[in-house]
Amino acid sequence: MRALTIELGGRGYPIRIGAGLLARPGSWIETQGRPLRLVTDGHVAQRHLPALLKALPLDPAHVLELPAGEAQKTLATVETAIDWLVRTRAPRDVLLVALGGGVVGDIAGFTAAIYQRGVDFVQVPTTLLAQVDSSVGGKTGVNHPRGKNLIGAFHQPRAVIADLDTLSTLPARELRAGLAEVIKYALLGDAAFLRWLEQHVDALLALESGPLAEAVEKCCAMKARIVALDERETESSGAGPRALLNLGHTFAHAIESHAGYGEWLHGEAVAVGLCMAADLSVRMGWISGEDGARAVALVRRAGLPVQPPRTLTPDEFLDRMGLDKKVRGGRMRLVLLRSLGHAFVTGDFDPGQLRATLAAHCTAAAVTP
Repeated sequence: MRALTIELGGRGYPIRIGAGLLARPGSWIETQGRPLRLVTDGHVAQRHLPALLKALPLDPAHVLELPAGEAQKTLATVETAIDWLVRTRAPRDVLLVALGGGVVGDIAGFTAAIYQRGVDFVQVPTTLLAQVDSSVGGKTGVNHPRGKNLIGAFHQPRAVIADLDTLSTLPARELRAGLAEVIKYALLGDAAFLRWLEQHVDALLALESGPLAEAVEKCCAMKARIVALDERETESSGAGPRALLNLGHTFAHAIESHAGYGEWLHGEAVAVGLCMAADLSVRMGWISGEDGARAVALVRRAGLPVQPPRTLTPDEFLDRMGLDKKVRGGRMRLVLLRSLGHAFVTGDFDPGQLRATLAAHCTAAAVTP
């Protein structure tokens, strides 16, 4: 088992990474002596709940199985979860366990943030995307029809338990979507990791255990450092260190809200967003055309889309991007590249070049994945 720590003073917590952790009692130190409730979805419960219950006995009434999918990430689902907590008389010292991908983690985390003004929870991510990104850092929330994650709260978990064995049950499309976030980390802050990814992307797609553990640990370590510096994106400019984690995401969230949540997986939209951010960085003269092509080539090798939906126009793209949380004083800020492995947040891009990027990608737009 590999172990990291998010350093947040008295609110710090461990990240445990390894194979077979669900059934290993030593993974569950935080649960000892606590009243427990578990949130999952039907697909994950069928695949992974039996293994977890060997180490963590639970009353069946204390397990909430939600329908699977991004379309469930709504206030209505959170209300369902709160009704269940009330019905099962979950006390103030309850520990809520989130077993699943990013959707389950966001719903359970947001529910924990607001139930009785905040209760403890543990993230148990079962997808690559959740293990390398969404389970770490305390962002929780749900979608609004006009924008991704517009309703939420910062609420740090008590622990993150990433069992690599759960990745063996992922559909290939879900695995590829997770690789988009892995590529994001390399592009935003680690040129050496980018070179490593170019050498190991095929091994990751083949679920080789060594490279998988290395990639998950590397991404978690990078996020841990950034979150420790800027836990809540509090800088008024919207340009603090944590904002770098949104490389490609302003484009991606526009794609998701346009297509309908769940039609495109989050990682698929991020993959396109990374390509568009690289394209705009080339147009601004900040990276070379060769480096831009290198970023796109890695996205392609991971089996991910590089163009947005055919039905998304440049005008609608801009409209939806205007709802991004990095907009300050009506001014859009984007995470772009100074070099491969060095991202920065800026509002000092040429709007004409942004429109050129949108026009080029929408003209050549691909079908929905």
